[in-house]
Amino acid sequence: MTPRPYRTKRLVDLAVLGVVAVPAGLLGLGAAAWVRATSRGPVLFRQERVGMDEQPFECLKFRTMVDGENPLIPDDSRITSAGKWLRRFSIDELPQLLNVARGEMSVVGPRPMLPFQAERCDHQQRLRFAVRPGLTGWAQVNGRNALTWPERIRLDVDYVERQSPMLDARIIGRTAGALIGGSGVEGHTTDDPFVHQHRTDARDADA
Repeated sequence: MTPRPYRTKRLVDLAVLGVVAVPAGLLGLGAAAWVRATSRGPVLFRQERVGMDEQPFECLKFRTMVDGENPLIPDDSRITSAGKWLRRFSIDELPQLLNVARGEMSVVGPRPMLPFQAERCDHQQRLRFAVRPGLTGWAQVNGRNALTWPERIRLDVDYVERQSPMLDARIIGRTAGALIGGSGVEGHTTDDPFVHQHRTDARDADA
């Protein structure tokens, strides 16, 4: 049988939202003002991603690149002064708390894929779509973008098969250290078959 989110998964998401809503809102207001003050264009970047059961949804981020068409793996000239720091500490991902509130994402789960990446997953790898994508996940605290895509997806599937409130708590606890240390924060290499020769308005494949 295909795994599904554990029974209290949504309650865990709502509990975490309740705890972080005020500090995250204040930090988000500051980040939004910084983006607005340092570059032209919208504060939020909106992009189609693939969620649970391979259903598309609009994923939200603070814009970290100059407005316009950008490559999947950008060079430093495309990243704004505010964006450099928002990306470094993953503050650009804060708007995805709205995706969690809307039920499109969870606090913990596999990071949401772009459509062309999802199309390249084989049958076993598609198990990652049995749960909602997450703000953080098992792959993010075990190497993040320093991992190859096959390694990341293997960890995603491992999470889906082992998911529990205790594992989620462990991942949330390790996420702070991963953000502060900055390990694996950079995007994927250009020889990765999941991103090779593809361009999009994304900041990168994921972070």
